Amino acid sequence: MGQVVTIGLDLAKSVFQVHGVDAAGEVVLRRQIRRSQLLQFFSKQPVCLVGMEACASSHHWARELIALGHEVKLMPAQYVKPYVKRGKNDAADAEAICEAVRRPTMRFVAIKTPEQQSAMMLHRVRLVLCRQRTQLSNALRAHLAEFGIVAPVGRIGLDQLLAVVTDSDDDRLPVEARISLQMLATQLDVVKAQILENDRRIMADARSTELGRRLMAIPGVGPLLASALVATVADPSIFRSGRDLAAWIGLVPRQNSSGGKERLGSISKAGHRYLRQMLVVGAMAVIRYAERSATRRPWLAQLLARRKAKVAAVALANKIARTAWAMMMTGERYREPLAA
Repeated sequence: MGQVVTIGLDLAKSVFQVHGVDAAGEVVLRRQIRRSQLLQFFSKQPVCLVGMEACASSHHWARELIALGHEVKLMPAQYVKPYVKRGKNDAADAEAICEAVRRPTMRFVAIKTPEQQSAMMLHRVRLVLCRQRTQLSNALRAHLAEFGIVAPVGRIGLDQLLAVVTDSDDDRLPVEARISLQMLATQLDVVKAQILENDRRIMADARSTELGRRLMAIPGVGPLLASALVATVADPSIFRSGRDLAAWIGLVPRQNSSGGKERLGSISKAGHRYLRQMLVVGAMAVIRYAERSATRRPWLAQLLARRKAKVAAVALANKIARTAWAMMMTGERYREPLAA
């Protein structure tokens, strides 16, 4: 029995599963470890390759094990699943992780720093707050509609409804209903203030880094998207090209090709949903401006003449992602393409 050179670690909340093999691939170690004993266990192990699935707490444990001298690699869970032989348990998962991390064609996830995780947390919290704002707005509209009070769609219509709730002289609302709706209105004001504060922090985060300031020069990339790109794409060198980054985000056609015949469908949507959403929104803003001045971007004007706006937005989002990758890799600033 040789020395452990590769360990597959199946993460959990309290009990972790470890599967270790030697240089010949023979199983040397297979056991469960409590959370409080994990770092002590790895501190006694020789320096080895540790594989983990990219999931909750994986970046934290990766940083801790790297501090102990181990080489840590994170893998997408969907890439590890084919290596599970049969059944679903912690031991089988750890064995599959140990097998997958040794494959030469495996794709790995860059380990994020605490600062990058904190920046991405701003975006996640913003999504929660925006969802709560929508929920409160819809609740106010629905409850007031029960009393025949409706307003147009949009913020102006919502402000009209809030004016009805705060107007105690309006007899259309009973007293108990008004008190209940004032609670929702108060919560809505708090959520709106929190969203504004969150947006200010995201803008400051985007401007705090030299890369973020360069990315904001790309048409369609604002502080929100620039901050998300810097926080999410921790190491752009793991992508061989900008096309690989666009494919990871999910902005490439889904393929169903066979026998040398290519069949391309709609975009795969198999990558990073948040980045894809932000890129498409930014592309739509560029398209709205291009429709008013067709001479500014001839490539986009020609594309809009052949395709619908939403299809052109996806194509432009793909181009923005590839441009961002090139700027990350080369350190150059954005240069407006010259017309042919």
